[in-house]
Amino acid sequence: MKSYMKISLSALAIGVGVWVGSVYSNTAIGAGTSQPGTADDPVVTKSYVDQQIQKALGGGASTGSGNSSGTNSGSTGTGNSGSTGGDTSLPPLASGASDTVEIVTVKPGQQLIGESGAEFIVRSGKAVIVSEGTNGVADLTDGIDLTNGQAAPTNHLLSFPREGRGIAVLDGNKYSLTVMVRGGYTLK
Repeated sequence: MKSYMKISLSALAIGVGVWVGSVYSNTAIGAGTSQPGTADDPVVTKSYVDQQIQKALGGGASTGSGNSSGTNSGSTGTGNSGSTGGDTSLPPLASGASDTVEIVTVKPGQQLIGESGAEFIVRSGKAVIVSEGTNGVADLTDGIDLTNGQAAPTNHLLSFPREGRGIAVLDGNKYSLTVMVRGGYTLK
């Protein structure tokens, strides 16, 4: 076979391959023509999804943003004293939006005991962990477990997975603690 014939057939084969590839490519692109945000593919917000979940659960639609102003008197409480609207037997959504942050002052000799799921941030003062047993409190900032008697660092998020754990003023310290608290607690 002559060389000009080989070149012509090669060019023809490449041309046919490009044409077939472009036809199949256009067909594949046409399969997903709906743009996000159109009627075919709507974009929804979290609040809309939360409202639809509440409706599906029989709770009705929440008219606000889901925030409630639950307060804790300082002796006991859960931090979840508000409802998200509708059926009050349903728990609030797991977003934690109904929990309020309180500033609590712990005097020397007192203990601030968190309920299950409470979170503390020691803002000022010298604090130690109070825990029954070998398990302690999770320091979520450093990713470590603080056991009974260990110093609680300032400006670290401390999580209390079970009741009966808390913080107290370091022995011998005459200054109070200032603590940000989210969730239920007891001041002894």
